[in-house]
Amino acid sequence: MPEGPIAQSEIAALTRRYEEAAQKNDREFGIVKSALSAVRLQVGNLDQNVGNLSEHVARLDERLERRDQKIDRNQAQIVELLSQLVGKNPDNS
Repeated sequence: MPEGPIAQSEIAALTRRYEEAAQKNDREFGIVKSALSAVRLQVGNLDQNVGNLSEHVARLDERLERRDQKIDRNQAQIVELLSQLVGKNPDNS
């Protein structure tokens, strides 16, 4: 039994709405996918920058450690020299 013209019209309208919704979903999915790709690229760049920063911090830490050791040596020399001077008459040099 063939369907009536009203039923066919309703089916056509539903089909059209379904196809329009599918196209809209495809566009929105494409936008989300594009945004996700951009975020991934930014995360990759941030990861690289953090890696570079980590190396830089490690080098600075090494430099500070060497400087601290040098300061400790200099302070020890100053204490030693001052200890040698304690009790000496400055006029007897």
